[in-house]
Amino acid sequence: MMMEASFDTEESFDDPSCLAPQPPGSVSPAKRQIKEVKETKTTINCVTFPLPGEGPEQQLLKPNEWSYCDYFWADKKDPQGTTSVAGFEVLLQKQLKGKQMQKEMAEFVHERIKIEEEYAKNLSKLSLSPLAAQEEGTLGEAWTQLKKSLHDEAEVHLKFSNKLHSEVEKPLLTFRGDNFKKDLKKYDHHIADLRKQLASRYASVEKARKALADRQKDLEVKTQQLEIKLSNKTEEDIKKARRKSTQAGDDLMRCVDLYNQTQSKWFEEMVTTSMELEKLEVERIEWIQQHLRQYTTLRHETDMFNQSTAEPVDQLLQNVDPAKDRELWVKENKTSEVRPVDMDI
Repeated sequence: MMMEASFDTEESFDDPSCLAPQPPGSVSPAKRQIKEVKETKTTINCVTFPLPGEGPEQQLLKPNEWSYCDYFWADKKDPQGTTSVAGFEVLLQKQLKGKQMQKEMAEFVHERIKIEEEYAKNLSKLSLSPLAAQEEGTLGEAWTQLKKSLHDEAEVHLKFSNKLHSEVEKPLLTFRGDNFKKDLKKYDHHIADLRKQLASRYASVEKARKALADRQKDLEVKTQQLEIKLSNKTEEDIKKARRKSTQAGDDLMRCVDLYNQTQSKWFEEMVTTSMELEKLEVERIEWIQQHLRQYTTLRHETDMFNQSTAEPVDQLLQNVDPAKDRELWVKENKTSEVRPVDMDI
């Protein structure tokens, strides 16, 4: 990760003596102060951060909440370490992933619906089966009711599948439609534009920093030449060089001020927008939670209705009476009550 010099340069020009005329051969106070200032900040990808252990400890904006606005200021390296992804881009990717997970959940529920529909179809078909249709008596009545219960159960599962579609699958599919991605792009472009502006301001600072260094070096060379009589440069030339150095310092301070204003604007927009994305994620999770709970509610209702279809079967099975069935069958199918007797000679 590339480290850049800190933006403490403006402190180098706070002392009025750095702008006052200096005797020939003296080192510019501005330059002397720059050398003596301890680095307390670093600039990474055009964003300025405090060095570890330097300056007052920063407090989280929303302590103990793990809020988006506190943890995505730096850029993140990709696994190969070749490119970096902005922290805000990580938040956007989370939103897109959430949208995809929501879509896949809807697909999962759709597959569940297809299983229910197929199951209901097969149950209904089986309820019409002629198998064991000739069973008689109380057992025959129980068997007929059992087959009918399959038809009733099929209706329960069909209703379950219809409710899954309308109350779970459809809401998951329609939550945040096509405009959602467009809204995310607006966020992305807004923050990206601010980062571009920040990069431009940073480039201006570096250009002004180099110009100041060149002016100071030129001033130092001319004063040294005058001291050792290697040049016929007059003191007026020295003053001119000093004015240019001072002007370069003023330009640097102006560029740093513009940079800090731009970074402050980016900071404010990052906080506001990351909080909006955090709110969107909370809404997504709560929406899915609500409809998955509806899934379990429907599932419990289905179990209850299925149980009710079995109750008449249970009742008839309890009433099955082998003796009564034998009586009914014998009465209907008997051939004779007269028993055989011995033959006479």
